[in-house]
Parts: sequence; structure tokens; C-alpha cells
Amino acid sequence: MKKKMIIGCCLLFTIIVIIIASLMLYSSSEKNYVPYAEFVNKIASKEVKSVQILNKDRISFILKGDEQVFYTENPDYDSFKEYLLLNQIKIEDSFGKENVNYIFDVMFYILFFGATSFGIYKLVSFGNKDFKIIHKSNITFDNVVGLDDVKQDMLKAVEVLKNPKEYLEKGIRPTKGIILEGPPGNGKTLFAKALASEAKVNFIPTKGADFQSAMMSVGPRKIKALFRKARRNKPCIIFIDEFDGIGERRNYAGQGVDKENNRIIISMLNEMDGFSGEDGVLVIAATNSYASLDAALVRPGRFDKKYQIGNPNIASIEKLIDMYTQKKMLSTAINVSALAKCFEGLSAAAIETILNEAAMNAEIHSRKEIQLEDIVCAGKKTGTVQIRVVSVKF
Repeated sequence: MKKKMIIGCCLLFTIIVIIIASLMLYSSSEKNYVPYAEFVNKIASKEVKSVQILNKDRISFILKGDEQVFYTENPDYDSFKEYLLLNQIKIEDSFGKENVNYIFDVMFYILFFGATSFGIYKLVSFGNKDFKIIHKSNITFDNVVGLDDVKQDMLKAVEVLKNPKEYLEKGIRPTKGIILEGPPGNGKTLFAKALASEAKVNFIPTKGADFQSAMMSVGPRKIKALFRKARRNKPCIIFIDEFDGIGERRNYAGQGVDKENNRIIISMLNEMDGFSGEDGVLVIAATNSYASLDAALVRPGRFDKKYQIGNPNIASIEKLIDMYTQKKMLSTAINVSALAKCFEGLSAAAIETILNEAAMNAEIHSRKEIQLEDIVCAGKKTGTVQIRVVSVKF
């Protein structure tokens, strides 16, 4: 509702400005009106320097020794131009041009004030709509299979974040940043949300693409707005997915895109150096390519910890199968351990997709339970599991 009100106010402001500009353009042509009889007298007294024929109804003229433009009626008779020339008056015929100029002037004002209003709106809403805070979440560590050691370690990091003074007295400073590395589809985002929920702190999810913009220097401003918002809502976890989108190693080739990326990294460095543990902010970044990140950005003291979130092992896959088939009714004829071996090497997201597609295939064929053939069909459709499923004896 607030966003709609701001947009409405900006549009209303633009309309008012356009009306005012139009009235100013119109009034400017009327304020210097001179009766035609007085114009004729000025011609007779040799005061008129030049005349411009605007249209059939109106002309403008300039007096000698004066650059101010005056307006009067156009008599529009055949010998009018000859009469002016005989009195040594310069004539400019711009018939029809004024209306065109007037239209272009109005269009210019519309574009100019429209762009100004949009800029004002962006400044007013900057940093507010871009990053939303999640205060509560239904996602817990129960939704994250495996990684028990990582869970305990990160919960301790958040505990230090929430009670910095207590741990500073023991010589322990809070962790500033944590990096989660691994192939896509294994729950790095889910893990970060679950951590925020378990620790009962605010959570701001973002992506590297959120800081990219066609306008220069917008990315660094968004970084500052993000940290400013996090500090106002501490204790808070900032999660940046696809971190390599903004934290990629700096390139000094001089290209515009490279310069903007460098500015974003520098802004990130300044923010992470500028806040201490007492700020109550923890940055968790997820990436598929740790090697591509800027070394200065991921050094200890900024990102203190790094965890590998890889594809699930056999034990974790069995738990995932149980979790993903709670409402899908897996056939008792299917051996879960054997099925887990078929899924070895796949991401958690790929496994969930296959089982969901298998349930859909079973529904199409009016089966209440997921059969092996449904999983085989789902594997073929998703392009992940094919002959391997058939080759395993259940």
C-alpha cells in the first residue's frame, strides 16, 4: 500500500508540473500582446525591426534596439508582406512551426519531469523495497538433512553474535562472515534460513544479481543500504546467494562493467571492515565457485569460516527419500537403500524433482503408490537417472 501511495504521489506531481509548464508556455505568448492598431503605428514610426508570421491568426515582432518579442493579430491580406518590405522590415515566415515547437516543448517537459519524479521515487524507496526482512520462518534444521557438525558450529557462531559482550570478555570475537560452497541444489539457501529460524534472529535473503544495475554506482549504494538495514534490525543474518555474482575477482581492464564490479567489492570490503561483532550482523554467502572470489574479500577476518555443502551421501539420500515421500506413498516393493544408490551423485534438488515427477506419473496412471516404473519414467523425463535405476535389483 505504501509503495502504491508513493507511485501515485509521483504521478500526481508529474501531472501538476506538466499542467504548469503548459500554462507557462501558453501565457508566455500572451503577456506581450499589442493591439494591431498600435503595431501599425509602430511601423509608421519606423520602430519595428522584424516580423515573424506564426500562423493565419497571429504574428510576432521585435522592435529596434530591443530583443523582447511582441504579439499581435495577423491581418492576412495579400499585400501584407509587400507592405512590410516597403517599410524595410525583415520578414520570417514560420507558418505552422510554432505548434510543432509547442508540442515538442510539452513532450520535453513530460519526459524531463517524468524522469525526475521517477528518480525521486527511486531515492525515496531505495533500500526499503529491495531487501525484505524475514522475522519468522517455518524452516528449521529438521528440513535440512545431514550436516550435523556444521549445524552445531554455526549455531554457536550465532550465539556469539547475539551475546558479543559476554564472549568478548572471554577473548572470543563474533564471526563476521561464513561461506557455503558447493554445487547448486543442495540446500545452501535452505540451510541459511533454517539457521536464522533456529537462532531466532532476523534474516535478509539476497542474491548477487540484486546488486547489479544499468546505472553506475547503484550496486555500492545497495550494499550500504543492505548493511544499514541489517544493523537497524540486529541481531540479523544477511544471506547472499550466488555470491560470485558480486564477489568475483577484481578486473582492472578498465571496462565499465569491471569498474562497477570493483566498486561493489570495495563497498563490501568497507562494510565488513566497518562493522564489529557488536553490530550484531552475520554475513553468510553461498557460491558454486569459491576459487573465482576476490582473495581480499574472502580472507579471514572478513569471512572467517568456509563450509563445503556437497551432494548428499547414501545415508543422507535415504533420509531425503523418506522426507520427500511422506505424502507421496512410496511402494513397499521398492528398497529405499537400493534406490538411494541409484541417486548417488545427484543433488538434493534433483532427487526431489525425480520423486515429484514420479508421483505425478503415478497419478496420471491412477496408482495410489509410486512404483519403480514411475521412478524410471521420471528419471528419463528429467534427464538425470535412466538405465542405472533398472540395473539395480530391488
